[in-house]
Amino acid sequence: MLQGTGSDVGKSLLVAGLCRALVRRGLTVRPFKPQNMSNNAAVTREGGEIGRAQALQARACGVAPSVHMNPVLLKPQSDVGSQVVVQGRVWGNADARAYSGLKPDLMPAVLDSFNRLRAEADVVVVEGAGSASEVNLRAGDIANMGFARATDTPVVLVGDIDRGGVIASLVGTWALLPDAERALVRGYVINKFRGDPTLFTPAIDIIAARAGGLPCLGVVPWFERARDLPAEDAVALEAPPAARQTAPLTVAVPRLSRIANFDDMDPLLAAEPDVALSFVAPGKALPGDVDLVILPGSKATIADLAVLRAEGWDVDLYAHVRRGGAVLGICAGYQMLGRTVSDPEGIEGPAGTAPGLGLLDVDTVIGRTKTLREGPLGYEMHMGVTTGPDAGRPWPGALAGIAGLAAHGAARPDGRVLGCYLHALLHRDATRAALLAGLRPGRDAGPAFAVRIEGALEALADHVSAHVDLAALFGDGAARSA
Repeated sequence: MLQGTGSDVGKSLLVAGLCRALVRRGLTVRPFKPQNMSNNAAVTREGGEIGRAQALQARACGVAPSVHMNPVLLKPQSDVGSQVVVQGRVWGNADARAYSGLKPDLMPAVLDSFNRLRAEADVVVVEGAGSASEVNLRAGDIANMGFARATDTPVVLVGDIDRGGVIASLVGTWALLPDAERALVRGYVINKFRGDPTLFTPAIDIIAARAGGLPCLGVVPWFERARDLPAEDAVALEAPPAARQTAPLTVAVPRLSRIANFDDMDPLLAAEPDVALSFVAPGKALPGDVDLVILPGSKATIADLAVLRAEGWDVDLYAHVRRGGAVLGICAGYQMLGRTVSDPEGIEGPAGTAPGLGLLDVDTVIGRTKTLREGPLGYEMHMGVTTGPDAGRPWPGALAGIAGLAAHGAARPDGRVLGCYLHALLHRDATRAALLAGLRPGRDAGPAFAVRIEGALEALADHVSAHVDLAALFGDGAARSA
């Protein structure tokens, strides 16, 4: 089990790299994260949902995602805390205090899922959540040491040297752990190292002297190709990779307060060299000269509609459409484009109805039934039903030739405003090419996105294998190539 000395230390990527490295050595491997908090989710083979990071880790293992790889998923909303998903299904909503009392009741589901994976795999690589040193949250813990102690799972601490203070974070974590938890810790890995790794050598002795002789199991350099793999949390949008400043095609995405499944846009960043995509931060106007504005998914449609208006992005969007610009709304973004959004039962926040942007002739009602469905064009994950004259209208140009596309969304008669419930729509090369060709006829399509993801996972496995002591972690058999 990899546990961080803090949040965002790179555990998800290290788990994915370890999974692919072990699979290449002929082992049957499964990823597992007892509890995750993320609004980036994926649909599983059972028709449930898990964190997007665990779906990527499943891909690294060469298997389909399963609800048992992430039995508890927390999806932050607005005024109602987080939506709690247990083994792929919505349990309900809970604020932080209520969830703290709920955790002990969730441990049986966590252990059930873990035991299912353990029965079918040679190795289960487990990812903790947040920080192992949050001892104030240890009561009823299912995410870190509480899980490790319940299953007697060995633990490796992961420290992020890029943020600074990694020696203090490791020694401090060790100092806070009681003896029963220290007994599970086998060593630590330093992640995101830049520069000459020999400069860290003296620190290894310092950490060992102050942390019971704890061994260093690897110093992992910064992995540049991480940008080619989906990010798990919206914190990644606060410091996105350097965007192309100029390109023939320009796309803007408003960074909503409860943005969800923002990896829908990954192919535009990673696989289309003639596209410049920018996430527009609060306080900034939507650019007036872009070709396409994408309204992304959100975990709280009505609340983020209010944010959109408060930022003045609605005015920017209307001006963009008047100039002939194109708009694509995905999931909650699709709902926002309609005439009204109603939440009569207060599923995502206070009950009520809000006026939409009125750019599509549709209305949405949010209910308790959650649609979770995967198909050849992408996957659906929403709690609303959208109807109206624009729903089901054929999409324009080359998009009209993609069978079944119109059934998942709506189009304005002039074809300049589109909306759909399909996440990962742009991950499909043919659909992405058709959409961009409508903006810039005759353009050459970018490289296959799936090939790029696979290449990055292979490179990650090479990277982890070169810098982590796999034999110390998993035994001599894991260190040998297949």
